[in-house]
Amino acid sequence: MKASAFVYPWDVNGDPGAAARVAGLGVEQVTLASAYHSTRALTPRHPRHRIVTAEYAAVLYPPGDRWAGRGLRPYPAGRWAPGNAYGEAAAALADAGLEVHTWVVLAHNSRLGAEHPDTSVVNAYGDRYPWAPCIAQPATRAYLVDLAAEAAVRPGARGTELESLGWYGLQHLHAHDKTAGIALGDAGQYLMSLCFCPSCRDGYGARGLDADGLAAAVRTALEPLWRGAADDGGWPTVGKLLGEDTAAATRAWREETAAGLQEEAVTAVRAAAPEGFQVLLHADPVSYHCGANVGTDPARVLSVADGVVVPCTGGTALLAPFAEHAGGRTVLAANLTIVAGMGGGPGTLAADAARARAEGATELRLYHAGLASDGDLAAVREALSAR
Repeated sequence: MKASAFVYPWDVNGDPGAAARVAGLGVEQVTLASAYHSTRALTPRHPRHRIVTAEYAAVLYPPGDRWAGRGLRPYPAGRWAPGNAYGEAAAALADAGLEVHTWVVLAHNSRLGAEHPDTSVVNAYGDRYPWAPCIAQPATRAYLVDLAAEAAVRPGARGTELESLGWYGLQHLHAHDKTAGIALGDAGQYLMSLCFCPSCRDGYGARGLDADGLAAAVRTALEPLWRGAADDGGWPTVGKLLGEDTAAATRAWREETAAGLQEEAVTAVRAAAPEGFQVLLHADPVSYHCGANVGTDPARVLSVADGVVVPCTGGTALLAPFAEHAGGRTVLAANLTIVAGMGGGPGTLAADAARARAEGATELRLYHAGLASDGDLAAVREALSAR
């Protein structure tokens, strides 16, 4: 199976040996960040630094003229990725013989929410999630579609992987989260991720729901969980807590909103890209899930994109629903964490890859070549050499 390693530009720029080191793993491709959220990242081999702090979500190249005069526009990176950091890294990686694809993070942007609070998801209690742009809002959707097209189609790129192209919710996975004191489970996460901004209120109304009544029902449904009641998980619990018809109406609104955005964004990327440009989405086959791997309808997303990148660290069960709808040229990329300190299993990569192939995976994604230790990378080289 073809393998690609995730890489940040700051892993490569300023390190003369970085590109050759990645190529030496035995991967054929790199998935290189061109638009990324805020993070604090280790760079264990870089000759100039060990920690990179990306202070806010930014594009890692100079943004184009399309943003002139627009209120919502991408932020250029600061000192952690100055100038055309993406382009510099892409050129070095291509010179090392690697195929370069862009890695684009979309609806996950805390600075956007801080500077434009009206763009954020608003929960049933009125709390805003500044890291989570509401994808139902027309201006936000236009921004995300244009960002997808620009950040995906960088010079020399052969394809793209679009992350967070859908609903982001309560889970942030950044900024020292202190939200694990209550075990919300799938049902609680869904209820806490329902948005009540004006656009979503209109959307609920179009499906026969009173937004104020719905917000009250969500708060009532969550009350036992705040007191420590067990959340037995999954969609049946949402139906039990909200009522089947109400739950189904909220899900229909959110699924259609996300799918429409995905179709718009993929269409915009294809319009900007050269022939043969590959478009993949980071995806979860459970359509009501939120996050970096957005919930999708497998049949619908595979009718639009060339394939999906599926989280497989800890198990490959999420591949099967996509495999049922895959055609002959569909890419099903199993995303495996290779950083032992982040819960990955570089030592079991060969077995994990074989299991993923048996479940329908056609390619591998390895997270993350820049973050992994020397020992992790040695295990990856050994596993890939045995293919």
